[in-house]
Amino acid sequence: MSSTFLGMPATPPRSPYGTGNLRGDRKFPAAAHDELRNEQLRRNLGKATRTIRAKRLNVTGELPDWEQLRDAGSAIKTDTMNRLPELLEQLERKVTERGGTVHWARDGVEANEIVARLVRATGSKEVIKVKSMATQEIGLNEHLESIGITPYETDLAELIVQLAHDKPSHILVPAIHRNRDEIRQIFLKEIPGVDPRLDNVPAHLAAVARAYLREKFMTTKVAVSGANFGIAETGTLSVVESEGNGRMCLTLPDTLITVMGIEKVLPRYQDLEVFLQLLPRSSTGERMNPYTSMWTGVTPGDGPQDFHLVLLDNGRTAALADRIGREALNCIRCSACLNVCPVYERAGGHAYGSTYPGPIGAVLTPQLAGMHAAKDDPNSSLPYASTLCGACFDACPVKIDIPSLLVELRHQHTEQSGTTAEKLAMKAAAGVMRRPTLFTAAQKAAGLGRVLAGRDGKISHLPPPFNGWSDSRDTAAPPKQSFRAWLASDEGAATMRAAAEDGRNQQQEEK
Repeated sequence: MSSTFLGMPATPPRSPYGTGNLRGDRKFPAAAHDELRNEQLRRNLGKATRTIRAKRLNVTGELPDWEQLRDAGSAIKTDTMNRLPELLEQLERKVTERGGTVHWARDGVEANEIVARLVRATGSKEVIKVKSMATQEIGLNEHLESIGITPYETDLAELIVQLAHDKPSHILVPAIHRNRDEIRQIFLKEIPGVDPRLDNVPAHLAAVARAYLREKFMTTKVAVSGANFGIAETGTLSVVESEGNGRMCLTLPDTLITVMGIEKVLPRYQDLEVFLQLLPRSSTGERMNPYTSMWTGVTPGDGPQDFHLVLLDNGRTAALADRIGREALNCIRCSACLNVCPVYERAGGHAYGSTYPGPIGAVLTPQLAGMHAAKDDPNSSLPYASTLCGACFDACPVKIDIPSLLVELRHQHTEQSGTTAEKLAMKAAAGVMRRPTLFTAAQKAAGLGRVLAGRDGKISHLPPPFNGWSDSRDTAAPPKQSFRAWLASDEGAATMRAAAEDGRNQQQEEK
């Protein structure tokens, strides 16, 4: 009797190394060190995050059932992840039934090729874009430009970033690191025909962008969007935004191409009732976002007549396969965690090196792209870019336990790192602590460290390899006498006898 070996289950692939924008050039500590020197950046971030935090607290405090809404959002997303394959197949059927075409992209490279092929088929050399984290993640703009197709970002903040040849630094407000004067200079330099007398009044800056984009809206035949939600029950896609540019892109062109991460699907149309309350309050501090656009397939004579949905994996199945880490896929990209994070507020988004900065980015990026794809992978430092204060968990509208996920990723990083100086040091410490004689000798030797302390009783500089610790924190000087030595001394013994006697006397008084 013969048998066939089908092989062992393999971990799903992550986003291919060297593609897209899920990995920076440097590790977080080095990048953050440089960003901390940018005083203008820190002022911009501090003012913006304080404003958004205050607005969010006001509007969430109005709802007596806010915590119940968070519970509902978390439950819906958890159920979605548990049934993701069947929901995606249902979404595909419904979109197809309504005249749309669904494409499956295993990674960013494949998604870029699909979008490029679809744009070429229209004969257009330009596309207008709705703000999209997914297309930024895969580097779609760069790919289109490399083959002679010009993408135009229509979200004001994304436009600023694009014109400045910059990168986004925030999930919700990509140009949060720029102030009015910087934006004025960018517009004067990059937008043709701008009045050189342009000032930095926000309304005047917005008017310049509006005039520049209006022509693009009216003449470009192809649009590319992301999606906040995709409804499996009906095949409906949804984009929420604040400026109306998304509505223009979703209704005026002949062809619409939507790139959606597979985790954005929701089971039922009714589920939007929960998320359209959670998302605007958590992201912009508004009771309702100004523009909610929803479309289902193609409607003859109304809106784009050629609709394509590209379902993007790019490491999401790998994250889904992680029993603990899959919780990060519940993220609805509201950015609430960034706005409360003390690390993000000081270092800014560019220090993370990924499309997804802040606490959720420190979790999501290593899961999508991996932490050990190359030697000294910059992503391996992201799980440590946190104080684990828990503010992100408190702010998350779908209750993602980001601190616990960061700790788990730190564990995974340690397990996968092989033999390191830290592991050897911990092994040596364990060996010493198992032997009382060695431990006592080590305590006595540690007392010599007092010579390194300053007048304040703290050690500010340790010799290698311990200088990594002292670079960012002070260490208290060892005491003149350890607790174990004191306890074994005559003074310690007398103190313990006196304490025991006090305890007995107190018991007698209570009787």
